[in-house]
Amino acid sequence: MSKIFTPTNQIRLTNVAVVRIKKAGKRFEIACYRNKVVSWRNQVEKDIDEVLQTHTVFTNVSKGQIAKKEDLIKAFGTDDQTQIAKEILLKGELQVSDKERQSHIEQLFKDIATTVADKCINPEVKRPYPVTIIEKVMKDAHYSVKPNQSAKQQALQVIKLIKEHIPLERAKMRLKINFKGKAAKKIKEKLLKMEGAEIESEDREEDEITMVFLIDPGHFKVIDEMVKSETKGSALLEVLAYKEVTVGEEHL
Repeated sequence: MSKIFTPTNQIRLTNVAVVRIKKAGKRFEIACYRNKVVSWRNQVEKDIDEVLQTHTVFTNVSKGQIAKKEDLIKAFGTDDQTQIAKEILLKGELQVSDKERQSHIEQLFKDIATTVADKCINPEVKRPYPVTIIEKVMKDAHYSVKPNQSAKQQALQVIKLIKEHIPLERAKMRLKINFKGKAAKKIKEKLLKMEGAEIESEDREEDEITMVFLIDPGHFKVIDEMVKSETKGSALLEVLAYKEVTVGEEHL
């Protein structure tokens, strides 16, 4: 029975996503798992082993041709393949077919619209928009999807863009703060200066105060730090609802 000879300087890989870079007049490639390159660049995925199929640096992944040590040193100043792979991941160009690219863009477009619909409401009726409406407005506004950015990053850009076309605002958080002391007036003044902040109720019982209010989720960290600072950590800040919306006849 004859043996199949495989050259020692070749590695065969299948179903790979290739990231390519040109340096010092040479082409270098790495073989990655599909859908992991963008996650790595967005710092969602931090384990390099989840991204690379192999830590080997190639001159041609599809032919299994491995880069020579002297070429790596000349181009990158090192022959540490993991370090080189990280540089290629960061600066290289992801090679995908036109069909894959189009499919990725279409899915990303839907993910962005879904994220916007989830985070925002129509302020006139306090209801969320259907995802299909957000998609239509994005198309009408000629929003161009950025393949290398996450849906969450782009959703923030889209919110600013489509506010010019339809009534739109971030769904608010409902918070409750309970504390004692003289800080109430100062906290209330600072809250009212925040854009979109709305105090719903304020109850006093002797020297104890309970306040319920609505805020843009983007202000939560600032308010949390302010409350801790003004009350020296003695106040209790609670999240009552992450999104303040109306569904049917009910206020949630």
